[in-house]
Amino acid sequence: MHSKDYYILLSIIETIEKILKYTADYATAEELYENDRDFDAAMMNFIVIGENVGKLSDALKEVNQQIDWQKIYGLRNIIAHHYFGINVDIVWEIIQTDLPALKTNLQKIIE
Repeated sequence: MHSKDYYILLSIIETIEKILKYTADYATAEELYENDRDFDAAMMNFIVIGENVGKLSDALKEVNQQIDWQKIYGLRNIIAHHYFGINVDIVWEIIQTDLPALKTNLQKIIE
């Protein structure tokens, strides 16, 4: 693995941890959405994740096709370009289910 990819993966993991921290105190998508600061912080960090995925080498993505890199980048585009049309329930599901799994997969790649 290129050292550049290694550091980008570390950055993505740190960003996932931020999102999980910002959203940990909420029981529902609606509760999160009602807190502008935490919701906005989580959305910004999704954009950061997408930007970092775009910087990963094609070789790393090719070897690790178990991760849907395009879908991650696609979410970045949706949030960045259609912010007021975000489906909060889908984002909540991503936070609750997909982010912990992504974090685990990225940690395995690094190891």
